[in-house]
Amino acid sequence: MLATIYSAATLGVDGYLVDVEVDVAKGGMFQFLIVGLPDASVKESTSRVEVALQSQGFRVPRTRVLVNLAPADVRKEGPAFDLPIALGLLAGSDQLRSPQLGSYLVTGELSLEGTLRPVSGVLPMALAARQAGKRGIVLPKENAREAAVVHGLAVYPVGSIREAVAVLEDAPEPLPAEDLSAHLSDPAWEIDFSEVRGQEHVKRALEVAAAGGHNVLMQGPPGSGKTMLARRLATILPPLGFEEALEVTKLYSITGLLGRERALVTQRPFRAPHHTVSDAGLIGGGSIPRPGEISLAHHGVLFLDELPEFSRQALEVLRQPLEEGHVTIARAAAAVTYPARCVFVGAMNPCPCGYLGDPVRPCSCPEQSVRRYRARISGPLLDRIDLHIEVPRLKQEELLSPGASEPSRTIRARICRAREIQQRRFHGTRVFANAAMQPRQVKTFCKVQPDGEALLKSAIERLGLSARAYDRILKLARTIADLAGADAIGVPHLAEAIQYRSFDRQF
Repeated sequence: MLATIYSAATLGVDGYLVDVEVDVAKGGMFQFLIVGLPDASVKESTSRVEVALQSQGFRVPRTRVLVNLAPADVRKEGPAFDLPIALGLLAGSDQLRSPQLGSYLVTGELSLEGTLRPVSGVLPMALAARQAGKRGIVLPKENAREAAVVHGLAVYPVGSIREAVAVLEDAPEPLPAEDLSAHLSDPAWEIDFSEVRGQEHVKRALEVAAAGGHNVLMQGPPGSGKTMLARRLATILPPLGFEEALEVTKLYSITGLLGRERALVTQRPFRAPHHTVSDAGLIGGGSIPRPGEISLAHHGVLFLDELPEFSRQALEVLRQPLEEGHVTIARAAAAVTYPARCVFVGAMNPCPCGYLGDPVRPCSCPEQSVRRYRARISGPLLDRIDLHIEVPRLKQEELLSPGASEPSRTIRARICRAREIQQRRFHGTRVFANAAMQPRQVKTFCKVQPDGEALLKSAIERLGLSARAYDRILKLARTIADLAGADAIGVPHLAEAIQYRSFDRQF
């Protein structure tokens, strides 16, 4: 007898339905086969399903059993097909009778006792089920809160095969849907900008970066606060919108980083990989493509400390996603695209020893060594970084000052007002902030008065700016004007923007 159970898998960040067709023959030698481009973990389902069904008191047919996973031209991976294969086998052998079997999507990994273990990628699967018009989703209890985020889809958490059979036969009350939007409007951060002493000009630069979505490079001696400042940048970014939170959560769901207690990512992500990270770890890849750190930082902050210590190739492959906001990984079987729209923050010392220009400790590096160190940051990569910030050593009076710094909440309020201006400006387009403006939009929204043009010409001659750096200055000036609530870009806005390109001459 032929039975069909609907399950799902993920391709990139999206889910797609998989028809699990189970044919139980009436006779013949016992054979349990899975076809439809299964990987090793899917093929091993035959052993897990057989023992799990016996452990739960069900009968395993001793005839030929053929399982087809359709579409058959897409590779299937992972243990999430265990439960649908088991239920399909029961339906094909008349041990499960449900007239609405095709109304549900089923997923879950089985233990040998017949209990369920959580699986990755449940959120994109649930979204695919809703889009396909399924009535509900049957899944492990640990994944229930994640699926409950999707409104309009009944969620049935189960702990074993027997509980799954009871759901399909009796259709009990589903798990109530969760409304997590309140957690997005005011995320609770454990760190705050008020904890940072001094460095007011750096805080101002990071405020500009957050307001316009601009990339940042900080240079300063060890202990000047570069890492501390970078970690607090995410706390002043505008709160995640619900659709943004879904995008981020899907990425964490497919990589298994969401965690059992968390249904939705409610804070802007902050990722800080070590400088030994591989190209695939940073950008994404592998024989079975997975998102990298730049995608896990989507809608948040990607921080690379000790930037020159990263491999030259890893830094160069960052150029395309920083420019376009996504990563496409092509393999022989398929090509997947992961979103990668984040604020990039790099931090580095001014020289190998770290004390070039420091007023307290002398630098011990030869000039040639300093040049080689800085040459690790290529010109094309530097062009894609909007703000260049010097972070000097803190003075003694700044360290001992009892006054409290401005909290993240206050800074975030100003940034939200600037982002609201940009949302109105770019309404109906894919541009989310000033940093993502295309040349045509720069020409439209970043017009400069004659006195400003003279200032720009002088900066181009002195700093040797490229055409891309020139556009970056205009975008920065537009953001600074938005923070000031000004309609037109003035000379003060341009002057502040130009000072953030101080590394163009150094590098």
